[in-house]
Amino acid sequence: MNSRAVTQATVIGTVLQLVMVICGHFVPAIANLFAFVGVSISLIAGIIYVKAAGRATTASHALGGFIAGGLCALIGIAVSYFLGDVEMMILAAGTGSSAVTGAIGGVIGHYLFGNAPSAASA
Repeated sequence: MNSRAVTQATVIGTVLQLVMVICGHFVPAIANLFAFVGVSISLIAGIIYVKAAGRATTASHALGGFIAGGLCALIGIAVSYFLGDVEMMILAAGTGSSAVTGAIGGVIGHYLFGNAPSAASA
């Protein structure tokens, strides 16, 4: 697993999660989409991980996506909880489902980009 790629994907995913959470705090229509958009961001974080990591095994890409997708969701959901927009149980359920979706993004990314050199080495 590539720790630099995990960091990059987590930072990008976290920024997207925070934009969603902050907008959703003020716009109820966005808050109604937290679950769908949140896991979609984690899926994207998994794909970003693969692009940044470059060549690796499917399992390694899935693991990197799992970590990046889960971490960015954990941070976003924690902020949403402290803003009073979600219940505490969402912290566990949302983080878990987002981590799995991040892993799926890692697998999708592997089949789309997994044999390409990393962005850093290109």
